[in-house]
Amino acid sequence: MSAAFVEGTRVPVTSVKAGPCVVTQVKNMENDGYWAVQLGFGSRRIKNLTKPLQGHLKEVIKDKKPPRYIKEIRLDKEPSLKVGDVVSLKDIFRKGDVVSITSTSKGKGFAGTVKRWDFAGGPKTHGQSDRQRAPGSIGQGTTPGRVLKGKKMAGRMGTDTVTIKGLRVVDISPEGNTMLVSGSIAGSVNSLLIIKKISAGSLEELVEEAPVVEMQQEEEEEAKTGEAKTEEVKEEKTNES
Repeated sequence: MSAAFVEGTRVPVTSVKAGPCVVTQVKNMENDGYWAVQLGFGSRRIKNLTKPLQGHLKEVIKDKKPPRYIKEIRLDKEPSLKVGDVVSLKDIFRKGDVVSITSTSKGKGFAGTVKRWDFAGGPKTHGQSDRQRAPGSIGQGTTPGRVLKGKKMAGRMGTDTVTIKGLRVVDISPEGNTMLVSGSIAGSVNSLLIIKKISAGSLEELVEEAPVVEMQQEEEEEAKTGEAKTEEVKEEKTNES
């Protein structure tokens, strides 16, 4: 993460490398029952590919390395892309666009109920010594006589699919295929992201009014009131004289 300035307003941003993505497969309504485009991102050695995957990517890896990640994107209509076409950053995104980003959150290992589900724990008084972070009762006795499914208990925390909506594209660098997105994104460094454009927009909503202007207005008003008071004092002195 870093920070950027939009018309004098400091905005926390996340630097994301988006693309270029190569089209590895195009699915149509006749053969597959839906429209979709399969995109490949990154690169890896061809010796690490299985033979079936090499045959699937034979039209893509003629002159370049095979992609590391492959993801299918469903569409509502027939795409104009073909196998081997390259989708770059500037073809889709513009400054101010509203996007949603899906990623896998960081894995935090085995966690208790206090950290995982924000449980309050037991009381800290009445001789409580080793049960402060215990979950307490997890069910009833006779009815239903078992622990219900979905009960919040201790377990593995993290590695969840998280989608953050309402983020805005602050800046775009087509040369390095990087973009600055407002706010933070779930996941660790070098993790795979799925960026979806929701709508076009502007950066005006990120601009905040500086409180310095209000302070200047207050100072000006105080200065005016002070000048008025000094004039009243001068008039009183002249009247007394």
